[in-house]
Amino acid sequence: MQYLSLCTRVALALAFAALAGCAMQPKHDDADWAATPPAEPPVATQTDGAIYHDMQNMELFADARAHRIGDILTINLVESTQASKKSETSTSKTDKNQIGAPQILGHSLSIHGGKAADTTANAANSFDGAGSSTQSNQLSGQLTVTVAQRLSNGNLLVRGEKWLTINQGQELVRISGIVRAQDIEQDNSVDSTRVADARIAYTGRGTLADANTQGWLSRFFNSKWMPY
Repeated sequence: MQYLSLCTRVALALAFAALAGCAMQPKHDDADWAATPPAEPPVATQTDGAIYHDMQNMELFADARAHRIGDILTINLVESTQASKKSETSTSKTDKNQIGAPQILGHSLSIHGGKAADTTANAANSFDGAGSSTQSNQLSGQLTVTVAQRLSNGNLLVRGEKWLTINQGQELVRISGIVRAQDIEQDNSVDSTRVADARIAYTGRGTLADANTQGWLSRFFNSKWMPY
């Protein structure tokens, strides 16, 4: 019975570890990051022989900056953040109390040797604490995205991703956010610092990413399911 009980406990522990490992796996919402194609108007029947064709014209004087759903926009990644925090606390307290010897019938109570039965109480407390935290992040490069939605105020909701396959691994860069049409440069680009509600993700898959990832058993012991 003890052997069966031990096997049952091990099986339950492994089951919880597997569930915790699966629950902590990152979710991939690839469909939400897919490129948004432009709305294609119905193709009109073309008549051969004409000099001008509406579907083959060149917009020489039109603004090439993105402003419609499906248009392409280049985002310059110029993210750089630095944070630093430091705190120090120091306190001290000293107490000293002296209680005189009690008197009985007009005479002070004494102890062996004729000394007065005085009492002295001393107390001292001190505390020293210090903490510091420093964080620095930097991301640079370029990522071309598409316009997914044009808001009522003229702002553009953009999103896109880039996959890079290098040797035995894959690198993924994703970004989404809201861009003002006024912030788009003449070369149809905008800095990431001017993207509102920006969501920027830089992750990797493959052999190198797996080597830097904890195993499912380690994730279980570091998860919220462990009471210790």
